[in-house]
Amino acid sequence: MKITPYGLGALLLAPLALLAPGPASAPAHADPAPVAGHHRQWHGAAEISTFLSSFYGAHGPSPRDRDQRVSQQLKEKQAHIPYADVLLCAQNEPEHIEIGPVTVAQAAGIGWATVTTHWQDDLTDTFTAYVRLDSHPIVLDDVICAG
Repeated sequence: MKITPYGLGALLLAPLALLAPGPASAPAHADPAPVAGHHRQWHGAAEISTFLSSFYGAHGPSPRDRDQRVSQQLKEKQAHIPYADVLLCAQNEPEHIEIGPVTVAQAAGIGWATVTTHWQDDLTDTFTAYVRLDSHPIVLDDVICAG
């Protein structure tokens, strides 16, 4: 029996104020330009989409990806919630995963996409996966469950 992630969202919420784009944010789906004096190139929507698709695959991240492609902040979040998988907002492995379009907010330094998990009996759930535009190598920075 699979337990869908309903009800886990409230336990996994992080301060949204840190992630909310300001009024000067780039348009949705725009690839950000490097900031003057910034030595590294920022990740664009296409790169973030490729990363998230690779990271989540069809059923969820591999043990290697969980270890090497996740921010320290997200690892600590998982350590505080051992009964649920914070990367999937669930307690089990979904039957299928889809990554939605990526939005980039250059002013906030964050890109994100809605991730849809598919479960038995045509049930679905969604959550939002966040990536810092300046992370090198690219890593999953945070996950906010829909609730």
